[in-house]
Amino acid sequence: MKWLKGITLLLIANVLIFVTLSFSFNLLVNFILPAFGIDVRGVVDQQDLVWAMVFGFGGAFISLAFSKQLARSMLDCYQITQPRSHAEQVVYGAVQEIAQRLRIQMPEVWVYDSPDPNAFATGPSKNNSMVAVSTGLLNNLNEQEVRAVLAHEMGHVFNGDMFTTTVLAGLMNTFVYLISRWVYRHLAERNEALALGVYFFLQFVLSILAMIPISWFSRRREFAADAFSAKVYGKEAMISALRAIDRWMSRTQFEYSVQDPLATMKISGKTSGFLGLFATHPPIEERIAALQRL
Repeated sequence: MKWLKGITLLLIANVLIFVTLSFSFNLLVNFILPAFGIDVRGVVDQQDLVWAMVFGFGGAFISLAFSKQLARSMLDCYQITQPRSHAEQVVYGAVQEIAQRLRIQMPEVWVYDSPDPNAFATGPSKNNSMVAVSTGLLNNLNEQEVRAVLAHEMGHVFNGDMFTTTVLAGLMNTFVYLISRWVYRHLAERNEALALGVYFFLQFVLSILAMIPISWFSRRREFAADAFSAKVYGKEAMISALRAIDRWMSRTQFEYSVQDPLATMKISGKTSGFLGLFATHPPIEERIAALQRL
């Protein structure tokens, strides 16, 4: 029944967000903007706003509700329920210890097969989450570094980063649908075929641009999760873990793709130049510098 409770809470949150934005929209369009001599009544259709919010927030929250199942389906992984080796005991024990400290429900603990040293956390709420580590993390980091990485992921869980990222994604999706629909309605009066083509083009371009603020927010949350890890096990452990991951990536010339469906959840990634705007994680050297300033 816990999954049903989680979905119910997400639906309630979705409805509350919808009501809040709808009320704010009416207040802004009908009262605040006219008071400053700006009249957009009739320009922005409330029905378009409603559908934009339904599609924007609906898709985002459905993805969050099934995020654990989606992550597991993409990976070759197994769950630790009773540790059968020392490495499994380190992983399971660290997650259990931190969950008890935070007084939250123990997340599911998974190990997935991947050569890169990485980890991620996901789930609809801090009491309904999962933490996963790669075999590469266990093979390339020492015990204290592994614990530091797990504390980082538990920081994401406790801070509710998955939920807040979903809200931001829903808001960005809403703007994408709303702007595309607004342009379509005005062009359709003259040329239906052109309007449809522009509509899909805008959907594509705006969806890409919407990833910029979402990725920026994700990078900010990484610093917070690093700071959480520093509080739990000390900043030197997290710095050491980041350096070990960086050494592995430099040695193997491993590249993280911005198209990785789990990129926003993993602990590290390297992207530079223009693609840095779409990076979900800050450069490791910046994270180390931030930790050293603590």
